[in-house]
Amino acid sequence: MKKIVILGGGFGGISAALELSRGLQDEAEVTLVERSPVFMMGLRYLWVVTGRGTRRDGERPITALRAGGVNICAGTVQAIDAKGRTVRTDAGVLPFDYLIVALGAEPRPDLVSGFSEAAYNLYSADDADRLGRRIRDFRSGRIAISILGVPYKCPPAPYEAAMMLDDLFRRVNTRQNIAIQTFTPQAMSLPVVGAANCAQVEGLLAAKGIGFTPNRKVARVDGSTLVFEDGVRVEADLLIGVPPHRPPAVVRESGLAMRGEWLEVEPQTLRTSIDGVFAVGDVNEIPLANKLPLPKAGLFAESQGKVAARAIIAEVQRASASDVFDGHGYCFIETGAGLATMVQGNFFASPAPALTVGPPSPQVLQQKMDFEQSRLSLWFR
Repeated sequence: MKKIVILGGGFGGISAALELSRGLQDEAEVTLVERSPVFMMGLRYLWVVTGRGTRRDGERPITALRAGGVNICAGTVQAIDAKGRTVRTDAGVLPFDYLIVALGAEPRPDLVSGFSEAAYNLYSADDADRLGRRIRDFRSGRIAISILGVPYKCPPAPYEAAMMLDDLFRRVNTRQNIAIQTFTPQAMSLPVVGAANCAQVEGLLAAKGIGFTPNRKVARVDGSTLVFEDGVRVEADLLIGVPPHRPPAVVRESGLAMRGEWLEVEPQTLRTSIDGVFAVGDVNEIPLANKLPLPKAGLFAESQGKVAARAIIAEVQRASASDVFDGHGYCFIETGAGLATMVQGNFFASPAPALTVGPPSPQVLQQKMDFEQSRLSLWFR
């Protein structure tokens, strides 16, 4: 039997593990390594913040994947020896014939000078709980939502947070007493989608009275005050930060070829520099025709996990693999008032991604909710 090891129990790791288990059955031993006992989608964080849902509603035990034929190694990856074909975890050493690295991207507030509990990390489940409690008692003042470094996962999330908070405060009749301002170090809200689509997103913010300030690089955080590189200080009563994201340290020490700080892969197949080793999802970097990287998003990780798994299945069964990752995808943006819009299209198009931002609608919001529930139902039984 072939030994297949998958590192990381997020979108990419779970989709790959279940695809391999179904496709190979008794031909391989599929082991998923994951340190967290539960899975929860990041999209739920904002529902927790705004009181639309709880963490418990979106959490599922990783061990439930065993029902799909996946072995679970509950542990932390300590080292990857890609050439020696072993992975060391705090639960033991795992040899492999095939490896899928799906360790994701970690929010790194420690890379932001002065970041403390006086601010809230938008990409932390614990901070989502904490922020939700603070929001319930927030009646007046200034809220700053600042992107503190790039890259970061789910690029629309900071703007989505601003619009969802705007909606919440309007419903409780306190919006007139609250200012909401967003800041980004980038030249526009979502550079990868192009200027015209960014104008649509920024127009949605403006229509709701939400400030948008581009080209603002934060030098440090002082409590809930932003200090920009030019020395300008912006004081806030409530600071929500988007930390830069980085891959786990073990990735850099794996012996696999890197693209900057991220794993280098062949874009269509997700193969790395070492035969039989794949890297899917946020842990890799795929350059687009406009020189920007493919956004880090769960849907892409899920698609890439399936492509990598099917390539392994084809090799084990000595068949030809035809599936490729084609760069098509979408991302939801909740806009408040029971509406959402969607960025969608072909990210691999040339000379730039061919994308659209549709009008907000209740149907798209329902699609977002179905996106979570359909996968939880399919993966965890």
